[in-house]
Amino acid sequence: MTVGDQLNTSLRLLAGDTFDSECPTRPIMDKVTSRWGTLIVAALVTGPHRFSALHRRIGGISQKMLSQHLKALVGSGLVVRTVEPTVPPQVTYSLTELGMSLAGPLTDLLGWFGRNRAELLAAQQQTAD
Repeated sequence: MTVGDQLNTSLRLLAGDTFDSECPTRPIMDKVTSRWGTLIVAALVTGPHRFSALHRRIGGISQKMLSQHLKALVGSGLVVRTVEPTVPPQVTYSLTELGMSLAGPLTDLLGWFGRNRAELLAAQQQTAD
């Protein structure tokens, strides 16, 4: 399948036109495809995590940004927040079935960056010179 065919298939499958500023899925797409959203989903692929474990796993994210993105991902139906009735309450985050279906393509994207790291960094260095 060519890139053009892939794009046409993607556009046909979307509920709305993501190129339209009024597309209702665009705010969700913005959160998920942000640096933090992608890394949170990728981290949760391995299973449930507590907030502190996610914070340690995702280098550079502040607690505030982690909290905001988790709330958005929960609100989008991609992540579930589970509170255990212990003292103190134990909160874990995990991917929903919908989130797991998104995790594959997102981790593929991260893998692409890993596989093409040398070329990307070389191109970046060339433009900086």
